Amino acid sequence: MDKLLNNMNCIVTGGSRGIGKAIAEAFAAQGANVIITYVNNSAKAEDTVNKMKSLGSEAYAFKCDAGNEDDVKALRDFTADKLGSINVLVNNAGTIGKEYPVTEIPVSEWDKVMQVDVRGVFLAVKYLVPLFDKNRIGRIINISSELSVKGRANYVHYTAAKGAVNSMTRSLALELAPEILVNTIAPGPIETDMILKDMDKEWVQKEKDIPLKRLGSVTDISATAVMLASEYGGFYCGQFLSPNGGAVFV
Repeated sequence: MDKLLNNMNCIVTGGSRGIGKAIAEAFAAQGANVIITYVNNSAKAEDTVNKMKSLGSEAYAFKCDAGNEDDVKALRDFTADKLGSINVLVNNAGTIGKEYPVTEIPVSEWDKVMQVDVRGVFLAVKYLVPLFDKNRIGRIINISSELSVKGRANYVHYTAAKGAVNSMTRSLALELAPEILVNTIAPGPIETDMILKDMDKEWVQKEKDIPLKRLGSVTDISATAVMLASEYGGFYCGQFLSPNGGAVFV
């Protein structure tokens, strides 16, 4: 059986752990060559690269702060050198920030979330779109959150940032179609190492109080990304896909 992403070149930002790692490895399993970015954890990034290589992928890790213009320019140059052109860009790098009532959010915290979650998507698109292979229809997949629709108290910085990502997706879809199809994946409550490490058991149990009565898995999200990146995603443009177990209906 042919692989869905055979010989495609892909970038997954924030691909060393969690959802990004799952997407990168799923792409590799489907025949893609993949560059992942990371900020601090080079060991986890290298583990992901080794796993992708074991699946037959040409794979690389590149240290890149998504919100830093010079870093993204360097990523562009690295990509051009290693892969030449790209077919898929997944803007996954992001931060949720710390929980604060709106009157107590430090401006620095607001700026940090916007820097990564919004500016990071803008910079990636600005500098990487010129690398898209003009002989194939490209894909950009922006990772948002169900909370961009549902909202959450004490996280106005994060929900505002992801709301901006949703709006950017729609504008980019109009601007870049039909050569590049741009869509959003907005995960619901997903079981990642970060969630299990940082959240107490009561919070995790509350997150399971949805129609499917469980947290999602990273493979629930990576499967959606593979679909959008493949030929099966060819009629999706400017769409908001939210694998969330019924946590919110959109």
